[in-house]
Amino acid sequence: MDLNAIGINTNFSTVDWCIVIGYLIAVVALGVYIRRYVSNVTDFMVAGRGLKTFLAVATMIGTELGLVTVMYSAQKGFTGGFAAFHIAFAAAIVTLVVGLTGFIVVPLRRMEVMTIPEFYEKRFGRGVRILGGTILAFSGILNMGMFLKAGSLFVMGITGLTQDMHLKVVMTVLLAMVLLYTTLGGMVSVVVLDYVQFVIISFSLLATSLLSIRYLGWDTIVSTVSSLKGEAGFNPFHEEGFGVSYVVWMFFLGLVSCAVWQTSVIRACSAKDTATVKRIYTWASIGFLIRFLLPYFFGICAFVYIARHEALRAIFIPEGGQADPQVTLMAMPVFLSQLLPAGLIGIVCAGMLAAFMSTHDSYLLCWSSVLTQDVVAPWFKKGLSSKSRLLLTRIFIVGIGIFILVWGLWYPLGQDLWDYMAISGAIYFSGAIGLLVFGLYWRRASKVGAYAALICGFLSIFGLTPVQTWLGFLLNPIKLYFGFSREIPIEEVTEKTVLVHPVPIGQLTDKTVLVYETIGSEIIGLTVIGLVVVLMVIGSLVFPDRDKSSKK
Repeated sequence: MDLNAIGINTNFSTVDWCIVIGYLIAVVALGVYIRRYVSNVTDFMVAGRGLKTFLAVATMIGTELGLVTVMYSAQKGFTGGFAAFHIAFAAAIVTLVVGLTGFIVVPLRRMEVMTIPEFYEKRFGRGVRILGGTILAFSGILNMGMFLKAGSLFVMGITGLTQDMHLKVVMTVLLAMVLLYTTLGGMVSVVVLDYVQFVIISFSLLATSLLSIRYLGWDTIVSTVSSLKGEAGFNPFHEEGFGVSYVVWMFFLGLVSCAVWQTSVIRACSAKDTATVKRIYTWASIGFLIRFLLPYFFGICAFVYIARHEALRAIFIPEGGQADPQVTLMAMPVFLSQLLPAGLIGIVCAGMLAAFMSTHDSYLLCWSSVLTQDVVAPWFKKGLSSKSRLLLTRIFIVGIGIFILVWGLWYPLGQDLWDYMAISGAIYFSGAIGLLVFGLYWRRASKVGAYAALICGFLSIFGLTPVQTWLGFLLNPIKLYFGFSREIPIEEVTEKTVLVHPVPIGQLTDKTVLVYETIGSEIIGLTVIGLVVVLMVIGSLVFPDRDKSSKK
């Protein structure tokens, strides 16, 4: 997609490049400097468990408010309109409840675990820890596999770079910088840099929001969404929009993102005490609300701007169909490239790319720590020294970085980035919800039930659109039985369309044809969670643990 060919030129200038490069160099230098404060594996992974309330809140939101968050949220705002705001409110409400009650996170902090699979071992045994750690790492690494693609599309949209080689070089250099200061500084580095980037990105988002309203006008924004999307652009329960099942799915994801997902839970594990944990989540609920609302609003503004620009509209909002998810991901950065003046666009871009690094450092550290602590270390009866654990963690960081570089460039997205991340994460958290909730609050939860729940969670992988395409020979009969099919005009049939009754395109004579629909990720996710609960309960009742001392 060459935007220059249709007369779209970015405001990104040489001055902006200098701002971005200078800031990123300063960030990496600070991360390397912080290395002197890392003396053991506890410092490296959980910052010595010395985080106090507001620093922990800032670093939690700093991690969750990364460039990837901004990109997938803006994409949801672009495709869903104001109705997408329900995701933000769901996250805020659930996080507030967790903060007030201490649900899941307080017991974990009280047990002084560094990772969730460590809890698995204390509650269910070493085998459950190894399996749970393996699934957690697989799901988490797969979940962040699209991070580099999202970052590259942001760079493409805001700077006007159009050649793939330029993007590969930029993203490889950026990843190398993340690997450098993460492997050297660990969690102490992550906490300090997240705080700095939290401040910068907050001002960037606020400034961009005000400029967007001033440039487009609030009345224009609302009226454009209303005319093009109708009620579905405002009501999340509307059948042509998100729908009831999607809203319910978002409340589950709100719980997962704050109390089950390892990169958030590690903040609770790093907190000074359990009272601090509660305060962290209570205050963070506000941040979780804002971190979604503002990017959604950017996506809505991008939709309004593009809808009023004929050349861009043909690319991003084509008549009679939907643009490819990879294209809609670029809508927000393209809008920013036209909205922000030179100088300010460099500051915003630096903040966004720094936020990109902030997310990567936390996720790389998180999954490498899980592999070290929960997959490799349990195999050594005599244990691993702190020095060996540090070395292993740093090796895994580099290995994961190489994987996500390759995966991000190879995997066809096929769905909104947020839905990809939700369902890839569900491979882990569907089972984890069962183990955490029942393991913490039900004395009869057993090892067999835990194994069954973890393995069942793997079924969430069928929520990935490309997987449904690849395994169509297995899923299509199920889709047909449960009514996941619809009729479409013959004009909309392409070579990639999967017909219920296969006929060569040239031989189609009817005005409409019956095609298979993709099963929504929310349907897959909710179904798997239901199965996890059933298997956890049945497995625990039918096969109770013999060793009663393993139960609380």
